[in-house]
Amino acid sequence: MTRPVSSDVLALLKSLPTTQNRRLIAVAGAPASGKSTLAEQLAETLPNAAVVPMDGFHLDNEVLIKRDLLARKGAPQTFDAKGFVALVKALREPLAISYPTFDRSNDCVVPDGGRVEADCQTVIVEGNYLLLNTAPWDQLREFWSLSIFLDVPFNVLRERLLQRWHDHGYSEAEALTKAESNDLPNARVVLNSKANATHVVNGA
Repeated sequence: MTRPVSSDVLALLKSLPTTQNRRLIAVAGAPASGKSTLAEQLAETLPNAAVVPMDGFHLDNEVLIKRDLLARKGAPQTFDAKGFVALVKALREPLAISYPTFDRSNDCVVPDGGRVEADCQTVIVEGNYLLLNTAPWDQLREFWSLSIFLDVPFNVLRERLLQRWHDHGYSEAEALTKAESNDLPNARVVLNSKANATHVVNGA
């Protein structure tokens, strides 16, 4: 059962000042932490709100193959981080903006797969690396009206990731390899950015 948005998060949302520009709220967390669910809940809570995931900025598989990074897909260096920063900067202005999305079933980016309308007042941006200290990800922090980190214990993340791969038809050994070689190293990177959030939510 999905946990409702906590009262302290709701209070934070209500306390956000009204500005001429859009309010941008970051929802960050490790893989399998529940970021997408929380972001959608926040969008349902706020008037004229939209969710923009960072997954649309995965680099193309052909690019990753050339860079010998396909096995690390999902790590910070496998995203178009500069393009993502440019999008977040543009989202502050009250204009209609299209953005890329990610088709998981076909493992590819869909250009202009999503759109934020001009009358949107709040954009909830969700992704793993919204609070990193490394360039160019560190440029994002100046844009957030509020940043929320969804904190889940590492052992819980591990079990969720293993189950995710099982659900995709992988054997126990294959799921373990997938998680240990890529997902969990990425999770450690994300967990190290928790201190940069303005608010931490227990996602366990």
